[in-house]
Amino acid sequence: MLRNLLEKPWLPQPDNVVGGNAAVAVPTSAERIALRFFLAIVGVIFFLFTITFLSRSQYPDFQALAGQPWQPLSNPWQLWLNTVCLLLACASLQWAVSASGKDKADFTRMGIRFAQLFAILFIVAQYLLWQKLHGLGFFVASNPANSYFYLFTGIHALHLLGGIIALARVSLKFRQNGSLPKLAANISLCATYWHFLFVIWLLLFALLASSPETYRTLAAMCGFLR
Repeated sequence: MLRNLLEKPWLPQPDNVVGGNAAVAVPTSAERIALRFFLAIVGVIFFLFTITFLSRSQYPDFQALAGQPWQPLSNPWQLWLNTVCLLLACASLQWAVSASGKDKADFTRMGIRFAQLFAILFIVAQYLLWQKLHGLGFFVASNPANSYFYLFTGIHALHLLGGIIALARVSLKFRQNGSLPKLAANISLCATYWHFLFVIWLLLFALLASSPETYRTLAAMCGFLR
């Protein structure tokens, strides 16, 4: 903690050591702070949406998407499938981080490609789930729970799409100059971002697949019930 307080991110930072390889740079203090600040903003956005969701769930017109056998998310096997895709994307990117620390270009490139592939599969799976719900009559404006589902999953997908674009830029830079040590820090930052989105997704999964009784309990804990 003392070392972090004494850091001077406005000054040039020396390259640090990753995995015992002095040629591989880790993210500088300024880069880490910028990423943490951005992730804090994203976390606050999802937190505020969650608070409004819990408050809105206590109105009579709110019909949860899970709880009863006939409701679409009572058996959330599609959400589990999406979760597996995102988990594999995070695991692939972590593999790329480990390979870049060991200066293994081929494995790094493979890890990045698999991460992009599984992330795209996650977004496609989300779109298919949206299409299924729409086909069952769960439209955006027909129920507040539907609106929040599309809002939560849509914003999360947009953030993941931004991660895919950032990772594509890292991959392009690697193909242009072929210097893996210079890009190892960027890969590490991308991995941190994707792991954060995976945690957010787990929280959204648990929230969206909960029963009305769970919403009532959480709303009471937040002081929304009188």
